[in-house]
Amino acid sequence: MALGKLYDNQGLLVEVNYRMYNEQENGWWGELVFTEYRKIADGSYTFENEFGKRGRCVIKKKVNKAVTSIPPLFFYRFNGTTTLQ
Repeated sequence: MALGKLYDNQGLLVEVNYRMYNEQENGWWGELVFTEYRKIADGSYTFENEFGKRGRCVIKKKVNKAVTSIPPLFFYRFNGTTTLQ
């Protein structure tokens, strides 16, 4: 897994470990898990990959796949809504 970042309108939310499954310009998506416990709502965020490329994405918690730790770290699926630049 690679190290990336997730931003909201106020700035950096959390660092994430992610795995990109499709990196095409008009259809990038993958899975991510936060490096520390953070409770956020499903919705639209800015994703930055390990190479500094950013793009808007929608994240959604995967309820059938959780990392066991205390507190729990959940997997999220992200789908790009803009190109990574």
